[in-house]
Amino acid sequence: MNQNKFVLYDVIFYLVFPLAVWHLTREHIGDYYAMLLSSVPGIIYSVYRFMALKKLNVFGIYMIGTLVVGTLVDVLSGSAIRLLWNNVIYAYVMSGLFLVTIVIKRPISLYFALDFVEMQGYGRAFSKRLFHKKKIFKLFNWIVIAFAFQDILLATIKAWLITEYGVEAFDKGLILRQVINWGLAFIIMGGFFYVGKVINQSPELIEEVEKEMEEEQVRA
Repeated sequence: MNQNKFVLYDVIFYLVFPLAVWHLTREHIGDYYAMLLSSVPGIIYSVYRFMALKKLNVFGIYMIGTLVVGTLVDVLSGSAIRLLWNNVIYAYVMSGLFLVTIVIKRPISLYFALDFVEMQGYGRAFSKRLFHKKKIFKLFNWIVIAFAFQDILLATIKAWLITEYGVEAFDKGLILRQVINWGLAFIIMGGFFYVGKVINQSPELIEEVEKEMEEEQVRA
């Protein structure tokens, strides 16, 4: 599936269907159960995207892991307003976990990039060593910071919406999430493309990695 279709399906399953389900069912089954039901299209679509990867990797585990945890947070909330606040807390926790990967020098964006280049046929061992070169490694840290900022910004605005509108903040939050996700997604993807540009403009790094791997093979 090409990227344009993913963008379209994201809008349909994460925004259009949930909004339709929310407005059509809340008067009949109540706000809380309408919120849970509205998440079903997104859950099904997320599982489909996970299956489309055709390989269990870091990005796939991240997708299914956040899906499972997010679903549990919703189901265990018990009320509509608690669900909204729990999602705010969950977003802050996720941003913290992103930043932890920087602290432990394992930026998750680096492992996402490894998954993508491996799916394109590049050797994972070579790419991993290349990505850990200081010039490249620090760029992945900045990408993780962008991930964390995305969650912090969304959670903060959602908290304000809940304070102002209560349960009525639900549909506003859906729209906001999609706008922020896609707005910052372009910046984050730009970061990954910039990493590729830096690598293409730094043949000495590639030569350095090739030499290191050859020396290791000789010593083995």
